[in-house]
Amino acid sequence: MSHTPTATGRRFHARNLRVAQKLQAILLIPVLVALVLGGVRVKRSVDTWQTAKDAVRVAELVQAANTYASDAINERDVSVIPLVKGERDSDTVAKARQITDQDAKRFDEAVARMPRTASLERRVQLVRAGEKRLAAVRANAFTANLTGVQTEESYHAVQHPLMEISNELGFGISSQATFGRTLYAISLTQAAESLIRAIGTHLLVEDRSKLAPGELQSQLASFSSYVYLEQVALQEYAGFAGTDDVARLRKALANAEVKGRQQIAEARTQAEAAGRTFVPPPRLDTMTSAIASGATATQLTERGITPATFFAASTLSFDAYRSVEVYLTGTALSEAHDIADDARNDAIVNAALVLTSILVAFLLANWVARTMSTSMRRLSTSAHAIAAQRLPARLTQLTRTIPGRVDSDVEPIPITTTDEIGEVARAFDHVHREAVRLAAQQALLRANINTILGNLARRSQPLIERQLAMISDLEGREADPDQLEYLFHLDHLATRVRRNGENLLVLSGENPAQQWDQPMPLVDVVRAAVSEVEQYERIQLSGIPEAQIDGRAINDLVHLLAELLENAAAFSSPHVPVHITAARLPDGRTILEIHDQGIGLPHDELADINRILADPPTVDAALSQRMGLFVVGRLADRHGIRVQLRPSHEQQGTTALVMLPRTITHRPAKEEPDADTMALVAFVDSSFTKNAPHTNETWDNRPS
Repeated sequence: MSHTPTATGRRFHARNLRVAQKLQAILLIPVLVALVLGGVRVKRSVDTWQTAKDAVRVAELVQAANTYASDAINERDVSVIPLVKGERDSDTVAKARQITDQDAKRFDEAVARMPRTASLERRVQLVRAGEKRLAAVRANAFTANLTGVQTEESYHAVQHPLMEISNELGFGISSQATFGRTLYAISLTQAAESLIRAIGTHLLVEDRSKLAPGELQSQLASFSSYVYLEQVALQEYAGFAGTDDVARLRKALANAEVKGRQQIAEARTQAEAAGRTFVPPPRLDTMTSAIASGATATQLTERGITPATFFAASTLSFDAYRSVEVYLTGTALSEAHDIADDARNDAIVNAALVLTSILVAFLLANWVARTMSTSMRRLSTSAHAIAAQRLPARLTQLTRTIPGRVDSDVEPIPITTTDEIGEVARAFDHVHREAVRLAAQQALLRANINTILGNLARRSQPLIERQLAMISDLEGREADPDQLEYLFHLDHLATRVRRNGENLLVLSGENPAQQWDQPMPLVDVVRAAVSEVEQYERIQLSGIPEAQIDGRAINDLVHLLAELLENAAAFSSPHVPVHITAARLPDGRTILEIHDQGIGLPHDELADINRILADPPTVDAALSQRMGLFVVGRLADRHGIRVQLRPSHEQQGTTALVMLPRTITHRPAKEEPDADTMALVAFVDSSFTKNAPHTNETWDNRPS
């Protein structure tokens, strides 16, 4: 026994995927792999770019820090002679401090841009701690509160943390790892030379007789230790620096010696021109050794070692070290920028390659799928158009076609290929053609049935008219009340039989054979409809306005109202009346209401009945239970009358609303309606919604 797969199983089966989906599924795995690998590569490039940008900011911070540190210790050195001599308002001191303060601001700006790492934050905090002591150092330099060595070494609190930031160079970039140690070594050399310059100048300027006990020995010890530190720093620099950087330092020191000899030559020339004796100063290392030996100022002067000559020679070395430091910081920043630019370009290129590759893969898959599925989509589109539009429209057309004028030709699906898709298209054309042919046969059969119904109705109508005439003749000659009442019942039965015959004419699409040529009052039309109802005595009229009904619509309106009244009387208690009222609207229309107190109708059934009344369907066996309402819908559609059933405003029952258009009603002219009247008209129009079930809530809350 075979088993049919469920709809869900078939829907999600791989064989039911579209051609485009299958092709995309084939390319899905390699595309996903390429996407993952490309994404990893792009992410790595982006991370490198971000790391390189951080390295740039670190290099900018190191550059600002080294400039700040160099100018800070230079401020100390150039301030030694003025401050020792008591010239605390010297322009030299003020200018040096101004330069340091400007460097501090530029350092703050670099700190604001730096990466927020723990090591950098810690180093910046050390700088901030040293900066807090700078104001006190400046105020107490070379006073009793701060001796010479203390003054000279106090700048270390600011300079050393700034110098140590150089160790952060190469943040995340291995190619710059040696820059930090090399730069730190040259900065340490520069700092040692600065201290040698500051202490040596102080020893040459200061009156040693005024020094506190032990201070001279302290200064000489510090001076010697910094001379040793400079040599250690130079050795460390040579160990970390490359060949080019070592050569660069040697060249800078050689240039410094050349400048020193030029300065000595210029000083000799000036002395000879002034007639003074000129004692040429020795080399810087000789001056340093002489000062460290503890010789007096007089002894040193005799050898040509004065504050001016020593400061000038030491400054040349200081500037040489600083030039190398500036070069290294500039090189570090330049290389960081180059790495950042390369990383950015690499990230952009990688992202572009990944996106382009994926885009090309998808475009290729879509192009292949489109070339393979164009005919399939055309077949599917045509099939849906036939099923949803063309075939229903053709069937509707065939249901309204006059017999003998049925055309069963169909437009073929526009696929001319001879492959399997073309064969399916031809098979679907055959199905379409067969469906139209069967619909044409049914339309022809329905038309023949309508013709038969019309012929039967026309044949029975004369007989019923003769029967009614005979009953009327008997009623005119009968004097017995009981017999007369019996004849009245026969008269109403015959009238109902005649209306059933007219129903057959309506179902067959025939118009009434006789029409009135003169208008008739609405009240007479309503009374004529009441007279055709078997329980006419239960029907009560009230409020019928003075309106005239067009002669062409009189018979159909009488028939329509009679069917509604018959239903109202048949489906309500025989002991309660059926009310019919009417109202004339200011815009010329007239509305009639038929109220019964029957058992009422369910909400869903009311909705179905209103749909039939608004748009009567084709006659079939399913409408046999509501044939009267179908006839009402046909008659209403013929004259533009709107009919709707609603729950009654009473506790039970149903209300039938009949809206007569201006085209079939006539009334005397009236002045322009006021705002309240037009509001009522708008309310009636809005509440009379086509094909919608209604409750009595909206209608009963209408304007009075």
